[in-house]
Amino acid sequence: MSAPQASCLLYFDDEEAPALRLGQAAGLPAQAIERHRFPDGELKLRLPVDDTGRLPLRAVLLRSLHQPNEKLVELLLAARTARSLGVQHLTLVAPYLAYMRQDIAFHPGEAVSQQVVGGFLGGLCDAVITVDPHLHRIDRLEQAIPVPQAVVLSGAEPLADLIALRRPNALLVGPDGESAQWIAQAAARHGFDHAVCTKVRHGDRQVAIELPALNAQGRAVVLLDDMASTGRTLALAARLLLQAGAASVDVAVTHALFAGDALQALRDAGVGEVWSTDCIPHPSNAVAMAGPLAGALRSVLAV
Repeated sequence: MSAPQASCLLYFDDEEAPALRLGQAAGLPAQAIERHRFPDGELKLRLPVDDTGRLPLRAVLLRSLHQPNEKLVELLLAARTARSLGVQHLTLVAPYLAYMRQDIAFHPGEAVSQQVVGGFLGGLCDAVITVDPHLHRIDRLEQAIPVPQAVVLSGAEPLADLIALRRPNALLVGPDGESAQWIAQAAARHGFDHAVCTKVRHGDRQVAIELPALNAQGRAVVLLDDMASTGRTLALAARLLLQAGAASVDVAVTHALFAGDALQALRDAGVGEVWSTDCIPHPSNAVAMAGPLAGALRSVLAV
């Protein structure tokens, strides 16, 4: 009989490539969860147990939560089954966390999804590792997901390293006030000039932008943010910057959601290059996060 593993990394087949990269970086065996879909849409999962029918005492579950609704059901089934198979400490590695933006009820009767989904995830796992969660009115991730260990990484500095190579002496611009923290972090790493726009949102796809006091004339400008969803805010900022004399405008984001025609909207606005981390698989991926995620994972598992 083989010796039991100390820990393992569980993943679903659609995330095999990032799971193998993370497993190699963290020194963990990556094992796939088998998934079967019945004709009525229900799911059946089978976890990769050892020859005694058990899992290690400590396990890691990788699931990036873009397009999240079905994935939340998968997490429920996988996490509860893992507990029944011997897992005593479960770490969720979710490079992208969904449902974090709705943190208060803006109108009577609205669900506060951050509290609901955060509580749900907190009830499934003991630790959470994520990258640039979209938090507004709270300071710490554990306020949204009540777990003993909550680790937040950022794509700002790795993206800044890429920008330093591709656009030396770039002017970093944030599309709105919420991006200020990423802009400051990235700018400090390489001494970039930086500024932040002012945004007024009139709906999911209607925004107004005001440029900050800056001299963009002849500058290579990079718009930096935590995510791009519809792309409208970034596109509007790009148009204004080009009108203000910018030599070029590129975009760098942690999370490449790019819903619908978002990428085309950026191209139409005059954006040149689009770079993202690989937290969400996308053709724009230019920065790998396996190394930082593995470092955080080793710290969590060492406790």
